[in-house]
Order: sequence, then structure tokens, then C-alpha cells
Amino acid sequence: MSDAKQDHVAEQEYAEEAATAEVDLTEDLPVDENDALRAENAELKDRLLRTLAESENVRKRAERDRREAEKFGGSRIVRDLLPVYDNLRRALNSASDAAGDADSALLEGVELTLRELLKVMDKHGVTLIAPEVGDAFDPNTHEAMFEAPVPGTKAGDILQVMTEGFMLHDRLIRPAQVGVSSNPG
Repeated sequence: MSDAKQDHVAEQEYAEEAATAEVDLTEDLPVDENDALRAENAELKDRLLRTLAESENVRKRAERDRREAEKFGGSRIVRDLLPVYDNLRRALNSASDAAGDADSALLEGVELTLRELLKVMDKHGVTLIAPEVGDAFDPNTHEAMFEAPVPGTKAGDILQVMTEGFMLHDRLIRPAQVGVSSNPG
């Protein structure tokens, strides 16, 4: 083989060895600088990981807030509709049984309107809390408006229901307002 060919083959072998060999760029740096670069690298990795974790937490929080807004966003309109429900209920309760035919048609219309309102509210996750006289008082869903010692009742029994309560999904919108027995035994 000629000298030119041997030199060319030797250059190719050297180039291949250099390409496959690991290159340590910090080899020529003093030890202090090398340690400083490693420390900076570790700090940057730590900051990157913390930033990634923080952005993931922000994403999760935003998703949770979006779900809550979707679920409970209508609570203001529900609160605004509660007096309408109360007035329709009062109208039905105050109607006399001796109402004439014209009055009975009007009362039927009010009753249908009340049922439709409850149906629409139920469709949107609003449930009625309607305790009965004699039920046990539940401080999570009832509000005691008064206490009275009534013979023949136990302490904590509901004596009277003033207004029904409402829940939106699992959140209390308005507690049922009740009178409670304070009879000691």
C-alpha cells in the first residue's frame, strides 16, 4: 500500500475512534470550576423539577376549579329562585278547601307551576329538604328557629316546619327552618 493510502486509512480509523470515544469537556478545567459547574447543573435540575411540579399543581387546581364552577355555578340563581318556590308553596297552603271551580283551576295551575319548578331544579342537581313533624333535628340540614318544651316529645324532635331547605349537589343552599322540642325527656 502506498504511503498516501496508509495515511488516509489511519486518519479514518482515528476519526472513527474519536467519534465513538466519550468526550469529557471538563477534562481541561480546574477542579474548582468543575465542581462549580456540577453544582450549577444540580441547581438547575432542581429548579426545573420544582417548576414542572408547580405547573402540574396549577393545572390540577385549575381543573378542580373548573369542575366546581360547572357544578356549583348556578347556586346564585337557585338562591334567587327560592322565594318564588316559597311564595308558590304559601299560595297552595293558604288556599281553602271550599274554593270554587274557578279557584280550583287557579290552584291547580299554581300546583303545576310549583311541580315544574321543582322538576327543573332537580334536573340541575337541586334537591328539596322537606323534614316532617316528628323527625329528628339534623344540624347539617336544618336550622332551629325556636325550641319549646312540648309534652310527649323527645328533645331534638321537629315540632314545626317553617320552610323547606335545598341542596345543590352536596352543598347546602338553604337549611330547612324548623321548630325543635327541648323537652328533657
